[in-house]
Amino acid sequence: MARPQDLGGWLRARDGIAHSSDLRAAGFSATDMSDAVSRGTVRRLRRSWLALPECDPRRIAAASVGGRVTCVSAAAIWGVWVPPATTAGVHVAVPRSASRLATAGLHVHWSRGPAPAGRTQIDDPRINVLFHIARCLPRAEALSVWESAIRSRAIEADLLPHVAWRSTRAAQLAAVAGSLSDSGLETIFVDGMRRSGVRVRQQIWVDGHPLDGVIGRSLAIQIDGFAHHQAADRRRDLAADARLVMRGYVVLRFDYQQILFEWERVRDTVVTAMAQGLHTRTVTA
Repeated sequence: MARPQDLGGWLRARDGIAHSSDLRAAGFSATDMSDAVSRGTVRRLRRSWLALPECDPRRIAAASVGGRVTCVSAAAIWGVWVPPATTAGVHVAVPRSASRLATAGLHVHWSRGPAPAGRTQIDDPRINVLFHIARCLPRAEALSVWESAIRSRAIEADLLPHVAWRSTRAAQLAAVAGSLSDSGLETIFVDGMRRSGVRVRQQIWVDGHPLDGVIGRSLAIQIDGFAHHQAADRRRDLAADARLVMRGYVVLRFDYQQILFEWERVRDTVVTAMAQGLHTRTVTA
């Protein structure tokens, strides 16, 4: 039987939040919970949820409407890459029977994912999180989050094709998701090229360094992430590009802004380079 003074530690070991029924099952009485609330050790949400002050606000928001953290909000909690523009507001999954929700600041997901979820779960099952991401985000961005989850081992790629997804888009992502991309931007680029009929080989090592992508024999693709490069990083990239050119490669370098917001120009640049035969040059390893 748990002791009253263990209530805070018990919550801390469970992401800082729990339903009162789970607390009772652990041996805490209604008096224990009321005393903790009175002391300010925990706060009560919707009468049945108790949370520590340091609990993640996304979980607080979900409990406040009787839902579960899902979609990109859950993925961000896992520590995987999500498009920065999607972090505004909290994505919560709620039962179809839920009503009278105060939805300010929330993205509410009513659809039921393929995995069952308990009434007192605060985090949506990981399969359901991917399900909602597939339905919520544009295809390329959704795929980038799925692959980030695979790379970080938040989910096992081998399981995905065997899930009964209840969503055509999720099933399509499960068929192509892999773990070769080193960043979400690479995933978006590779998927966009695939849909344009262009195959990109990923993480090809040349000159002792991995290239983000290679098209054909000699068209090298390098992708710069969201963070601006420091001067030293920029000099390193220029030196690496020069060494590739001396080996016969043609280097195309794209950044975050271009891939996410100027995709047609990126695609046209690549296919024009291919039309000029720049992917067929002879190169040295």
